[in-house]
Amino acid sequence: MLATVMATPATQRPTALESRPLSPAADARQNAIPGFPEWPVANVSASGTQQAPSAPTAAIGKRAQDEVRWFNGRPIRRARTIKMTVTAYSPDERSCGASADGITASGFSVWTNGGRMVAADTSLLPFGTLVSVPGYDNGSPVPVLDRGGAIKGRRLDVLYGTHGVARQWGVQSLDVDVWEYADGLGTQFKTAHRQL
Repeated sequence: MLATVMATPATQRPTALESRPLSPAADARQNAIPGFPEWPVANVSASGTQQAPSAPTAAIGKRAQDEVRWFNGRPIRRARTIKMTVTAYSPDERSCGASADGITASGFSVWTNGGRMVAADTSLLPFGTLVSVPGYDNGSPVPVLDRGGAIKGRRLDVLYGTHGVARQWGVQSLDVDVWEYADGLGTQFKTAHRQL
């Protein structure tokens, strides 16, 4: 299970599918990703007082105080919050019926991202969209990689490994955060194609 805040040394760069808040400006420079501008959160003077953010911070978000995290080696920021009805499912026949083959509607295995993903109405939240659901995977951003016949509009289905655990989730009305990539490159998501 991925933790929202990883206890990693400042010299380590976030790894694929890791989500953590961006550290101070010095750490951001140490962890710079080739092709990305620097992502300072704040400038701190020698006396320790915080100064106004520099211009590159404006490239990250609409508001300088936006929390920046990392997902799959790319910076992400919270874009909006949607009130949704959230249920849970498992990758077996009891939840998925005859289509329970371990492959999501996007063509990826149900074990992609360690089995942490959601099913959504892709007209509202397209494949590859990142969402964080309170109470699911410690609130870490997870991708939309599946959809279902009953998942329409503001409904979301979180994936659990077994039917019993999925049933324990129940039906919840939650504020779900939708994330966007802060590098301006969009999701760049491509569905996987099944080979028959």
